[in-house]
Amino acid sequence: MPNPKQGWIENVFGHKYAIDVTRLGDDSLLAWSNLGYWQDQHHNYRLACQSLADQIAISAQLKKNDRVLDLGCGQGASLLHWIDHYSIEQLSAVELQLNCVKRIQTQLPEIHSYCESFLNLKALKLLNSFDAVLCVDAAYHSELNSFLSSVSPVLNSKGHLVFHYLMWSDTWRDCSNFKKQQYRYLLKSADVNWQNLMNEQQLTRTLSEQGYCEAEIQDFSESVLNGFATYIENRTTGRKRFDLAQIKIEMTAKLCRKLYQDGLVRYIQISAVKTRQ
Repeated sequence: MPNPKQGWIENVFGHKYAIDVTRLGDDSLLAWSNLGYWQDQHHNYRLACQSLADQIAISAQLKKNDRVLDLGCGQGASLLHWIDHYSIEQLSAVELQLNCVKRIQTQLPEIHSYCESFLNLKALKLLNSFDAVLCVDAAYHSELNSFLSSVSPVLNSKGHLVFHYLMWSDTWRDCSNFKKQQYRYLLKSADVNWQNLMNEQQLTRTLSEQGYCEAEIQDFSESVLNGFATYIENRTTGRKRFDLAQIKIEMTAKLCRKLYQDGLVRYIQISAVKTRQ
């Protein structure tokens, strides 16, 4: 059940993950709110967001008859995308922002949508319910073992898990203590705990220990981090806006630019198959 106090807090102060997507380029009722996958174009926010979701669908080998759970679905654009472009008929969603869940429940009543943290899926009693669990541009706010421990009980054996995360590059271990301290605060500004990040070898080992096989890690740093930063830089050229909503967007773009240019943190997509109940 939604928490009335949580709803009041969100209405007054806004959720920490909320962003004014109309300024990004989507004024839909169920709008996109991810960093996007920007291939050769840097001008259409909706298409870039759809493209990032498509990367997830491809890796999950999404099929019409799959029972699908979308974690951190935001305002609901990805849900429409799974329905319209992949003909998914058995779809559920979990989102932490109460206002988003209320809107989804009104606009897409056929979808089972829940206002809950995706780190607490056990509260929803969804044991072994899904063939695919998808999380577009959200899982990196959580610790990987906690995320996997929450997801595994709701995912069927041989089910696909696909999500976006952040990873240390091989050069991270050679950084100075000053640089590491700098990144501690940079990542904290994006609600990411730097101690939760791993390198590729550690990620692969963690997935295996948690009962996943066929792990694939794809580096999307250029298409996502560099792409979003370029889009915002082009979009805000010549504009002078100093309100908090715009500052939040521009600071996110600057962080993406720094992460990409420094090359210490990689934006990745992880896909894996559950091997056991």
